[in-house]
Amino acid sequence: MTCDRDRALLAFYVSSGARASELLQLRLEHVDWAGMRIWVVSKGSQTLQEVPASPEAVAYLALYLDEHGLPQDDQPVWRALHGRPRPLTYSAMRAVLNRANVKLGTNWTLHDLRHTAAARMAGDPELSIVEVQAVLRHRHLSTTERYTRIRVEELIDKLQEHYARPQVERHFSPGYDPADIQAVFGG
Repeated sequence: MTCDRDRALLAFYVSSGARASELLQLRLEHVDWAGMRIWVVSKGSQTLQEVPASPEAVAYLALYLDEHGLPQDDQPVWRALHGRPRPLTYSAMRAVLNRANVKLGTNWTLHDLRHTAAARMAGDPELSIVEVQAVLRHRHLSTTERYTRIRVEELIDKLQEHYARPQVERHFSPGYDPADIQAVFGG
């Protein structure tokens, strides 16, 4: 990201789990600076709902507003940086991300950023899946559960720990033929 506006947007996307269009409509009066949260108009209910924001996102938002000034009343926070003052559109934000994709050799979409937030939250052992559902504002828990997939890297680490543990020596009750034990349980 080449400017504080874009850094702020990226940080909000990957920390809040807000949908692309929800975040682009953010109003200044819907930023709780001290509480590190924002309110967005939710896609499903069309009601104002709070979502978390990372300290990094809020800091970049402050830097962006310091440099470019406050938006007019009842206008979105995010504005185009060139030409006449106007709200940042979905396609303009997508173009910002596409420029980053070209430099990085990636193919991310704005929705991928929401997925990143969801996967990070779902992978945090301190957050329950129901809490993640609430943050993402999913109607059904099954939608949120898609983000609980096991990461191969974590599985490999756990298996390496498993293999490194000492093996417990098994003892069987007297009277069993050792050949039968070998046939059933291996050696």
